[in-house]
Amino acid sequence: MPVVFSGAALAVAVVAVAVAVWARRDLTRTRRELQELEGRVEEQERRPAEAALAPAADDSPAVTVVDAVGDADLLTDSATGLFSESYFRVALEARISAARRHLRPVAVVLLEVVDGLNTGLPRPAKPEAVAAGVRETVRDADTACRMEDGRYGLVLEDTPENGAIWTVERIRRRLSEHAPGQTLWAGVACYPAHAFDTDEILQQAEAALEAAREWRQDRIEVATTP
Repeated sequence: MPVVFSGAALAVAVVAVAVAVWARRDLTRTRRELQELEGRVEEQERRPAEAALAPAADDSPAVTVVDAVGDADLLTDSATGLFSESYFRVALEARISAARRHLRPVAVVLLEVVDGLNTGLPRPAKPEAVAAGVRETVRDADTACRMEDGRYGLVLEDTPENGAIWTVERIRRRLSEHAPGQTLWAGVACYPAHAFDTDEILQQAEAALEAAREWRQDRIEVATTP
């Protein structure tokens, strides 16, 4: 016997198919962008070694990686070796798209670390020291970046709220052991607990970080559930 759908049921089915098609296209696009960025990072990392092996003419001008790639096109932060903010945003888009498809959590962390808060003259902590603490704490599957404003962004794959808090706490302990006197503020937001798309989750993490900055001590704030 043929199945007869009502008008409402048919509309729901059409919407569901459209959402599925959109999600697949969105995931394909972000995966392609992430692969392109990763390929360019690998090429950038190869160039210094290739340049060192290649003979240079005495009268030829020196060409650095920055000259060849361009400042605006760099995917890594020169001071720390972490990924750049542009890479962070594309990676976050890809991670959330994959998490949406596989029903897995993703955590976003924004970090700010300062020196001299107790003296009344706070200044950004040395980026190399912070980057070392971050790099030694996060997993290979996670993404660690230094933002253009000097803060740090983490994308923690397959990580719920409590896992993100523990990761930040480990970073805080590591920094306090090797550089006492620093103050760490962190804002944590998770997909899907606090937001469902890239812009929303970043806004939630920003708001949580601002709440943490109101404390004159180490503080981890978690986004509020909408």
